[in-house]
Amino acid sequence: MPFMFCNLNSVCHVSSRNDYSFWLSTAEPMTQMMNPVSGMAIRPYISRCAVCEVPTQILAVHSQDSYVPQCPHGWSPLYSGYSFVMHTAAGAEGTGQNLESPGSCLEEFRAVPFIECHGRGTCNHYATNHGFWLAIIDKNKQWQKPMSQTLKAGGLKDRVSRCQKTEIKEPINAPEITYGTGAM
Repeated sequence: MPFMFCNLNSVCHVSSRNDYSFWLSTAEPMTQMMNPVSGMAIRPYISRCAVCEVPTQILAVHSQDSYVPQCPHGWSPLYSGYSFVMHTAAGAEGTGQNLESPGSCLEEFRAVPFIECHGRGTCNHYATNHGFWLAIIDKNKQWQKPMSQTLKAGGLKDRVSRCQKTEIKEPINAPEITYGTGAM
């Protein structure tokens, strides 16, 4: 994704810096040599989405436990998932989600759910990319310093908090506005 940056003198530059963008990725494995992909070869690696307008609020609820949390009273479940917090890349690059945001509850768990793309038109999963997930914490130890632990493939999901994406049962209706015709 090419970026244009402008300075105070109204001089703008297109694709002349380290243009980075991050995209929710698919489960498609990278090439065997882990080479960056470009052009149409990028398509299988970037997740597709649809933007829909809904007549109600959507909320993510997190358990910080292995169980899927219940929806608040008056809310209905949409789907359950894993509690995603943020990702980082080389330098100060990265982005995050508010935990109440629907984007913080991902249906599938992948250690690093984003792919990094550069302005030169290439994308890859780089070793500097990190995914941050809300961890499970024992209720009896929640105010203690957590013990450091390294997990390997196969048991990663056992320590990731579960979440539920929910919607309020009753649509939110905007209040009706009436305008008076009072005389002055």
